[in-house]
Amino acid sequence: MEIALLVISILLIILVLLQSGKADGGPQIISGGQSELFANRKERGSELVITRITALLGLAFFAICFISMFF
Repeated sequence: MEIALLVISILLIILVLLQSGKADGGPQIISGGQSELFANRKERGSELVITRITALLGLAFFAICFISMFF
């Protein structure tokens, strides 16, 4: 179980770092600048695949942690 958690956590870190920044206008919100933070952005191609894999790995990590609490 611990090895699986270690592998999943490393993969999650790598995938999160590969994702493009979706909140590039974060500092502008605080300073009051114009920002398109809430604009509709659709993910396509490899960005969509990375997002879905990240979600699946996150769900797997949560499930393994939850199951390991009881055993």
